[in-house]
Amino acid sequence: MAVFGLSATEEELYRHFLRNPGTSADDVHLLLRTADQDAARALERLRELGLLLPAGPDGRVVPADPEQAVSRLTDRRLHELHQDLRRVTRSRHVVDGLRAEQGARSAAPQGIEQIEGLAAIRGRIEDLAFFAREEILSVEPYTRLSPENIARSRPLDLRCLARGVTIRNVVRRSALADPPTASYLRELAAAGAHIRVADEGEAGERLLVYDRRTVLVPLDPRDTARGALLAHKSGLVANIIALFEKIWAQAAPLDAAVGQHGESPLSEMERRVLLAMCTVGKDEAGARELGVSVRTYRRHVADLLHLLGAASRAQAALLARERGWV
Repeated sequence: MAVFGLSATEEELYRHFLRNPGTSADDVHLLLRTADQDAARALERLRELGLLLPAGPDGRVVPADPEQAVSRLTDRRLHELHQDLRRVTRSRHVVDGLRAEQGARSAAPQGIEQIEGLAAIRGRIEDLAFFAREEILSVEPYTRLSPENIARSRPLDLRCLARGVTIRNVVRRSALADPPTASYLRELAAAGAHIRVADEGEAGERLLVYDRRTVLVPLDPRDTARGALLAHKSGLVANIIALFEKIWAQAAPLDAAVGQHGESPLSEMERRVLLAMCTVGKDEAGARELGVSVRTYRRHVADLLHLLGAASRAQAALLARERGWV
């Protein structure tokens, strides 16, 4: 039970009282072959953790049920790990302090830095996202994301959202035509990201802003692999933020964009399954209509429920109608 933070003495004590419930704690140190004060400290900590229930007037000890004990320990350990994670991800001051040791020759860049190569750009984006503490603004002019792009972006984005970083993202309207891309955007929105959709001319160039202090833009908008510019100058950063806010104001919320224009992130098969869900009663009949097995049909139904964020098929049909998907 060391994974939960228990010492060997504490674990042995708890196991002893599981084997001998209702016995006295007197002379328990002799059984454990440890010092009296060590046993006393272990007993006190087990009581604090809720693994040993308060002793009665006769001094007899009753252990907590193992399932409840492990549940308490798990919650406590997860809370500790969450606090550790928050401290680690908010440790930018450590980097600043280490840079100060380098002296003026290697001071943190204050102007414009050029980054060359796709691998270097991706590495810098990962660093900037990892150390972001408040807000990430982005305009993404892609028309689709490859499975590799999604797999690389998902842990970064979800980790930022989990620790309370605000994400505001503007994407092209044409991105909604690609089912995996649209599904990923909805996943981010469900996790708390603010996503808006802009017309093609309004989201023409990529830009990223981290904590309103650092801006990353491509060196050549037509070929992002050539390199990128990382700007730290406050005046330039302020201008880029103003441009982002203008694009953001003109863009439409993700759900509104889908509902108003009848676009949907569904594949042809998903649209057919959704229509069958709304018009056919039994799964067997729906599967026959689509020419697939009942098992495949039900898997598509489960995927649609997840995509729509619905708890039932009736709710899924209602949400799909509200968004103009059927």
